[in-house]
Amino acid sequence: MRQLEEKNTLITGGTRGIDRGIALEFARQGANVAFTYVSSVEKAISLEEELTSHGVKAKGYQVNASDYDATQTLVKEMHAEFGSLDVIVNNAGITKDNLILRMDEKAFDQVMKVNMYSIFNMTKAALRILLKQRSGSIINVSSIVGVTGNAGQANYAASKAAMIGFSKSVAKEVGSRGIRSNVVAPGFIQTEMTQELSEAELDVWLNAIPLKRPGTVEDVASLCTFLGSDQSTYITGQVIHVNGGMYM
Repeated sequence: MRQLEEKNTLITGGTRGIDRGIALEFARQGANVAFTYVSSVEKAISLEEELTSHGVKAKGYQVNASDYDATQTLVKEMHAEFGSLDVIVNNAGITKDNLILRMDEKAFDQVMKVNMYSIFNMTKAALRILLKQRSGSIINVSSIVGVTGNAGQANYAASKAAMIGFSKSVAKEVGSRGIRSNVVAPGFIQTEMTQELSEAELDVWLNAIPLKRPGTVEDVASLCTFLGSDQSTYITGQVIHVNGGMYM
């Protein structure tokens, strides 16, 4: 039996990279998948078709997860369409890297709003449903830099660190109602963004990783599948790293 058979899942973030990989793995494991995207309608339609080819239901919603009202409406519509909400993966996020001395207030605010507000918006909207069900798994995708920090990413690291504190607080608030909240913290993962790195930059990263390879979106998606499944029902409030030993 597939790990997520007939579970109804909602993934924020878009139609490429880690979020796309999670959506595809969820579908392969039998989950019905709702996902959000901001601008690329063609990619959303393509992803819907690819997901449904695995024999599951799939639908994309054009929503900015950092918009409170839009997110509340999204969750209501998704619940009405799919009938239940079993797993949420919050992966919406942006970067606006710069050294603190060169970072303006707008760059800090934008990263915090998209990366952190989207988690709050989605969680608050979903909890109304999950509390009635007395079940559910919330998976928040943070980053290794939320634990270690990183020069030139004070805004991004702050948002990802805030996500960890938020997720642990949620785990304590709603655990008695059968709802779990965990954090996945990827390290250096091979995506469209990392393909833009030079060979020298890539070598610097690989030298810091004991396994001597970048992670794949499948590495992250497999962990999310486990946390969304009934195989992890006694795991909550945890930060689980996927980084090849880069941080231990």
